[in-house]
Amino acid sequence: MLNVVLYQPDIANNVGSIIRSAVAFDCELHIIEPCGFIFDLNKIKKTALDYIDHAKIIRHKSFDLFLQEEIIKKNNRLILASTKGSVNYQKFTFNNNDYVMFGRESSGVPDDVFYKINHRIFIPTSTKVRSLNIANACSIIIAHALSSIANH
Repeated sequence: MLNVVLYQPDIANNVGSIIRSAVAFDCELHIIEPCGFIFDLNKIKKTALDYIDHAKIIRHKSFDLFLQEEIIKKNNRLILASTKGSVNYQKFTFNNNDYVMFGRESSGVPDDVFYKINHRIFIPTSTKVRSLNIANACSIIIAHALSSIANH
């Protein structure tokens, strides 16, 4: 199972959209706190709809606790999706138990987090845009990752 990780998300509606994608693609969703909004499932449900009832959401109090609980302890691989990534997501080899992390909508991840992650991917886009909406980027990368895992 592929895992989606949101690092301190800023926008509840994006989290709701990502919940829908996580359910659609059968992924666990990990949320690293603090969020930039009050984490209220009722607010998030406005976007997530009834998909939220089928989602597996795991909340982590900090990035370091997330690393300890999910990555180090379980010997899993963490991949950061970032506009500052060095590998095109289409050329990256994904594994079934990978954790794909997306940073804050407003600022990505801080440098200390960025440099703790060995695998950093990006979605190539036109120079006309700074970045894609996080929910769209998440769906693009997860759909591709699952397709590439199924094909090898």
